[in-house]
Amino acid sequence: MTRLLVVDDEARFAKALAISLRAHGYEVDIATTGEEALATAASRHPDLVVLDLGLPGMGGIDVLRGLRAWTAVPVIVLSARHHEASKVDALDEGADDYVTKPFGMDELLARLRALQRRGADRDEAPVVETDGFRIDLTAKRATARGADVHLTPKEWQLLELLVRNPGKLVSQRQVLKEVWGPQYETETDYLRVFIANIRRKLEPEPARPRYFITESGMGYRFEPGGETTGGQG
Repeated sequence: MTRLLVVDDEARFAKALAISLRAHGYEVDIATTGEEALATAASRHPDLVVLDLGLPGMGGIDVLRGLRAWTAVPVIVLSARHHEASKVDALDEGADDYVTKPFGMDELLARLRALQRRGADRDEAPVVETDGFRIDLTAKRATARGADVHLTPKEWQLLELLVRNPGKLVSQRQVLKEVWGPQYETETDYLRVFIANIRRKLEPEPARPRYFITESGMGYRFEPGGETTGGQG
């Protein structure tokens, strides 16, 4: 059974969320403060963490930093819609995904399943195959529609960063820092151009991307199974 740690200072909300998650087969621990969250994570070793950013005292970002000091456990952060900058900071500090409050249970469950798949994919061979294309990370070779696809070095770096993090939202700032360097962290125009190129070369329908998804204002996500509708930009 997958063990979850839910961290939220609203005890009633945390309890209701835990009941729903347990009904879907998860084992759930609850923490209502940052300090309790770190102590519980250290003693219970959760498989996934659902972390509210708006904690009093030790805030969610500090909890995330504390977790990342010793564990790579997948973390989904919860944040109010108007806390956009906090969500970006959380992604840059190592969060794997985010959900905006209020959210539907189906959305949270889908995010959790995606992170579980990502963990399972880590031990697999570095070859990604979809209905539209095949990527061999070791050979640095991409094929689509039965033919080799030429990718520039920067396109390949961007593609590899996303493909090695399946299902994870990678922030714009992280992509720019890792692919172009720290001095380019605000140059989001680079990303739009290169993402468009990757979609044009690999997506079956570039205008309706299924695999390389944009989360507006936040970053990009590679979905190995494809989405029925995808974000553009």
